[in-house]
Amino acid sequence: MNPTVRYIAGRVGQAVVVLWAAFTVTFAVLYLLPSDPVSIQLSAAGIEPDSLSPQALAAAKAKYGLDRPVLEQYWRALTGALHGDFGVSIAKGTPVSQLIAERIGGTLTISAIAGLLTVLLGTALAYLASFVRIRWLQVVLDRLPALGVAVPGFLVGLVLIQYFSFDLGWLPSSGSGGWKYLVLPVITMAVPTSAQLAQVLSRSFRETLREQYIVTARAKGLSRSAVALRHAFRNAALPALTILGVLVGVTVTSSIVVENVFNRNGIGRLAQDAVLAKDVPVVQAIVVIAASGFVLVNLIVDLLYPLLDPRITHIATSEVN
Repeated sequence: MNPTVRYIAGRVGQAVVVLWAAFTVTFAVLYLLPSDPVSIQLSAAGIEPDSLSPQALAAAKAKYGLDRPVLEQYWRALTGALHGDFGVSIAKGTPVSQLIAERIGGTLTISAIAGLLTVLLGTALAYLASFVRIRWLQVVLDRLPALGVAVPGFLVGLVLIQYFSFDLGWLPSSGSGGWKYLVLPVITMAVPTSAQLAQVLSRSFRETLREQYIVTARAKGLSRSAVALRHAFRNAALPALTILGVLVGVTVTSSIVVENVFNRNGIGRLAQDAVLAKDVPVVQAIVVIAASGFVLVNLIVDLLYPLLDPRITHIATSEVN
C-alpha cells in the first residue's frame, strides 16, 4: 500500500476509535459512578422515584427506555447517535438534536473566528519576538505569551467588559446579535490560546534559525525576512502545528466559560443547564459533539503534516511495520 494512503487510513482509523471511546466512556459513567441512573433521569424529569408505586416506577422506566438491559440501551444509543438521534431531553421533553441545532450555530461562529484569530495573533507575535532587533521590544514580546497563558480566560472577559463596555461604551457587554456582540467573546477565547501558540512557535523559530541550512541561506545574501518565510517558517511550524490542533479544540470547550460570562445562548450554556438539571441525553450528546470537533481538528492537523514534511508518512508507516 502507498505510504501516504496508509498514513491517512491509519489516522482516520484512530479518529474513529477515539470517537467511539468518547461515546462509550460517557455512557459507561452512568453505571460506574456510585449512583442510580434511573433515579438521576427520573429526578431530571421532575419525578421523585421514592414517591412512585412499583407499577408507576416500572412505567416510568419503560418510558425512558431504562427497563432494557444495559447493553441494549448502549446499542440503541450508539446506533441512534450514528444517525444524529440522541434521544429526547428529559428536562425539556424536546429532541436533543433540535436543542443542539438551535444553539450550535452561535458557538461554531465564535469558535471559528477565535481559532482564526489564535493563528494570526500567535504567529505574528512569535515572528516579531524572534526577528525584532530592538532589545527592549524583544524582551516585552517574549514576556507577553507567558502573561497571556497565566491570566484565566474568565478574567480576561471581565476586564474587557469593564473597559470596552462600561468605561468606553463601545461594545455590548452581553447577549447575542450582530458583529459587535462577537468581538469581546472572540478576543476572550483567543488570548490564552494564541499566547500558548506563540510560546511554542517562537521557541521553534529560534531553534530553526540556528540550523546549518539557515546559515547557508543567509550566506547567499538572502534577507532575514526571506530566510524566515522561505526556509525557517515551514520547519518551525511543525511543532506549533501539533499544539495548534489541541488549542483549536480548547477554543470549542472554552465556550462554556465564555458563553456564561457574556450571557450567550450556545452549546456551552446548554451544557451547563443540562449538567445542573442532570439531563443525561443532552450531556452525552454534547460530549460526543465536542469530541467529534476535537478529533476532526486534530485529524486535519495530522493530514497536513505530510504537506510540510513528506518524510512523516514514511516514518509513521515504518513504525507500524
